[in-house]
Amino acid sequence: MQVRAVIVLMSILAVFAVSGLCAAGSNLVIKGSTTVLPIGQKSAELFMKDHQDVNISVSGGGSGNGIKAIIDGTCDIAMASRFVKDKEVKLACEKGIYLVPHRVAIDCIVPVVHPSNPLNDIDLNTLKEIYRGNVTNWKALGGADKPIVAISRDTSSGTYEVWQEKVLQKERVMPRALLQASNGAVAQAVAGNPYAIGYVGIGYLNPYLKGLKVSGVVASPATALNGTYPISRALFMFTNGWPEGETMSYLNYLWSPNGQKMAEAEGFVPLY
Repeated sequence: MQVRAVIVLMSILAVFAVSGLCAAGSNLVIKGSTTVLPIGQKSAELFMKDHQDVNISVSGGGSGNGIKAIIDGTCDIAMASRFVKDKEVKLACEKGIYLVPHRVAIDCIVPVVHPSNPLNDIDLNTLKEIYRGNVTNWKALGGADKPIVAISRDTSSGTYEVWQEKVLQKERVMPRALLQASNGAVAQAVAGNPYAIGYVGIGYLNPYLKGLKVSGVVASPATALNGTYPISRALFMFTNGWPEGETMSYLNYLWSPNGQKMAEAEGFVPLY
């Protein structure tokens, strides 16, 4: 009789355990680029409202860290503000991971200064000379006789790598540049220093920053899509293999008209 009671009790507990698993639903873990982070966070919030059985956690850390996480199997989706590198593809293949890119929006990287700075326009060569340490005083650019404080993203950032390619022409940023771990940190540093210059994704522009034209071209959805703005790039989410299930549903939401309107509302350029 006692044995039967124990069996019944175990059966009941097993039913509750299975029910609990069903109630828990699916979990998606998204990591990576701080540029793509606002898209990831907002889309996760909106997606979970319509899919209450899905739980999505989203965190930043940089494009390189996101791609490393998906290769290591610690996330389902990696956010990246650059394309995957050959060495990352090689490492992924060695671990049996097949990285599939999914473009989710377009971005402009905008050089920014303090609103009190009289500078409004800058060309690519001058930006390069500032970040290489060859132009060091605002006086050379028609401003105050004050040292230029160059603020850059750290080298694990996809934003830094695009900047290095398109502005620095694959040369390294000068050692005395102040490195920041996120777009938000760059924006905060520039907003607090009248003699600083930095660069952020277009979605991070705010009233406490002045976005500069680049060679006379304003960063905007139109100039990003037609290619006239010289520092634009695609934003990606990477999966291991072709996505299925809730991962596919989530990405389909990002590509939908509502998802692209959300990306635009967050300050980015929609794909269409």
